[in-house]
Amino acid sequence: MTSNNNSQVKVGIGIMVFKKGKVLLTKRKGSHGAGEYAFPGGHLEFGESIIDSAKREVLEETGIKIKNIKFLRLYNLKKYSGKHYVDIGLTAEWKSGTPKVLEPEKAESWNWYSLDKLPKPLFQTTRSYLQALKTGKNFFDHN
Repeated sequence: MTSNNNSQVKVGIGIMVFKKGKVLLTKRKGSHGAGEYAFPGGHLEFGESIIDSAKREVLEETGIKIKNIKFLRLYNLKKYSGKHYVDIGLTAEWKSGTPKVLEPEKAESWNWYSLDKLPKPLFQTTRSYLQALKTGKNFFDHN
């Protein structure tokens, strides 16, 4: 997935990390979704397992380690102009570490939020995580 061809679909990974009933979110900066709150995540690298990708992305972005990684939902994301992702949404539990901003060009700060008091606005895919948790729906094919 290292091509610069914008017509290529990319595989995204997002991880909803739980700690004591709260979830980890940041306000995004960068190419799409700037100003929206999202979970840690990124791209599945060529030859990488989904579990290894989740662990790597969370560690690279926040410095924390995770455990008990589980599939939550699949999302066909085409909202952001010039971008098309098939996004794999996962859940995980915090294992160790204190969240830090390790990619300041992509995130403002990492904070733990109660599911009933999430900040707004939420990144497009974040709403689907919440819907999947509530309803069990695991496939979203949005434009």
